[in-house]
Amino acid sequence: MQEHLRTAKIGQYDLHYLDIGEGVPVVLIHGLAGDYSAWTSQIQLLKDHFRVIAFDNRGAGKSTQVDEPISTQDLAVDTLGLMDHLGIQSAHIVGRSMGGAVAQHMALMSPTRVKSLVLCASFAVLDPLGRRVLLNMREALEWRMNWADHARHSVQNFVSADFFNNKHEQVKKIEALIGGETRLPACYIRQNEACQNHDTSSQLSQIHQPTLVMAGTSDPICSLTATNILSEGIVGSETILFDNASHFFLMEQADKFNQSLLAWLNTH
Repeated sequence: MQEHLRTAKIGQYDLHYLDIGEGVPVVLIHGLAGDYSAWTSQIQLLKDHFRVIAFDNRGAGKSTQVDEPISTQDLAVDTLGLMDHLGIQSAHIVGRSMGGAVAQHMALMSPTRVKSLVLCASFAVLDPLGRRVLLNMREALEWRMNWADHARHSVQNFVSADFFNNKHEQVKKIEALIGGETRLPACYIRQNEACQNHDTSSQLSQIHQPTLVMAGTSDPICSLTATNILSEGIVGSETILFDNASHFFLMEQADKFNQSLLAWLNTH
């Protein structure tokens, strides 16, 4: 995929992105942790059917990293700017966790640009448990200022108890992935705060695009409480629950997720 990686100047920020495949555009927005590579298996799945855009959010991966206040709305403006740069009038927007929060702002700000929404392990507003988990992960990083320590304190929040207890090698890989971060800790801390401050709950009735909500039933970050706010708030939305899976249900139950995503995109 290397030859498809480029950098776009969006406002005052450089966004590192992948543009691969042909057809109806699908924009993939990653979450608080990681970068565009969080979508590697979905990129492989979709690139023969769609034009796939995956990128590093400002403050992540190889995109510009600056210690400054940021909101999920700012990240939505960045994403719409990247679509402008690429000449994309409208696209299916797929966001995981914080990326789903960004996607909601895109749908509210520029409804004609969004063909459909897929919100994975996401939220319109965090519930008290989600807030506490995010705060604890942020404090672990602030106290230690070490990504490997942060990963060790955080990894159990991302997978179900079954997965953690039985898939030792995969858990090690997830921990290594989170622990191998190279981004400025300050950028993670600022975006963690942006998630805490995100609240579109009173605006969900204004989202009229076809919307698919997907969630793990054991997710402490984006719990079923948060999921229900999304599902009930966006009129006509569809919801798929992943039993005995957590925040990373995309990895825990990859086949079910990929089939659900592809079916949705093909239908809409």
